[in-house]
Amino acid sequence: MYQQITLIGNLGRDPEMRYTPGGTPVTNFSVATSRSWTGQDGQRQDRTVWFRVAAWERLAETCNQYLTKGQRVLVVGEMEEPTTWTDREGNTRASLEVRARTVRFLNTRAEGEALAAASGQSGGQSGGWGSGGGAGQDPGGEDDIPF
Repeated sequence: MYQQITLIGNLGRDPEMRYTPGGTPVTNFSVATSRSWTGQDGQRQDRTVWFRVAAWERLAETCNQYLTKGQRVLVVGEMEEPTTWTDREGNTRASLEVRARTVRFLNTRAEGEALAAASGQSGGQSGGWGSGGGAGQDPGGEDDIPF
């Protein structure tokens, strides 16, 4: 069996990179996906869903180097098992986690530089692909099409 999720959204915070005890880099960041619609009552409705994303190996290093809060990204990966808990008010909550295989930076270079300047960082890249090691490295190959 195979499952894949594709997200397009904005980073909710700057990425955080750490290393496993074996020395493998992993970068974590959050992505907000939003949609808007008009309800039956004519009122505009908005819904935002947050995803926690983990990028590994070379992809982790690239994401940590170039991504900043607010940037628009496309993430392709696999859903991990959701984590559920009960908050202080007794509501059941879930954390949706994605292991990224591909991350594409969707901001233009000018937008990336403006975001980097606003966050106090230098540089900024956009429009590039990052891909991690392991299976499915090349997101654009015809061999990856499952049909």
